[in-house]
Amino acid sequence: MARMHSRKRGKSESTRPPASVPLDWVSLSKEEIEEIIVKLGKRGVPPSQIGMILRDVYGVPLVRRVLGKKLTKVLEEHDAAPEIPEDLQALIRRALRIRRHLETHRKDLHSRRGLQLIESKIHRLAKYYRRVGKLPPDWKYDPKRAELLAS
Repeated sequence: MARMHSRKRGKSESTRPPASVPLDWVSLSKEEIEEIIVKLGKRGVPPSQIGMILRDVYGVPLVRRVLGKKLTKVLEEHDAAPEIPEDLQALIRRALRIRRHLETHRKDLHSRRGLQLIESKIHRLAKYYRRVGKLPPDWKYDPKRAELLAS
């Protein structure tokens, strides 16, 4: 898939196990996997890191294949999901880093352009999450409030 603000293509991904092959090597039961997910989620570990921990430590390659539902859905069912989705949170952190950089380097026009692109991605993603219902309908990105959200 092509990138949003450039003419380049994305990086290639690793291959996943085929869907037709049963996952016999997973020794944990569905309840144990859900328990681990909820425990890590309540500790504040983001969903992507929970997936990596399950893969590297517990040998669970794909949560969706084992449980039949996505990892974030499991977190939502147990009220352990983050308030702001992880991808939106990462974009907000990037925008804050660039804003801090621009406070000391005011003439860095390349970074200023990068900030515009990142903030347009934030607005587009927030619009989607408001429509889907993952964010409240009155949620708006505000750079001053974003410092509180990111920390």
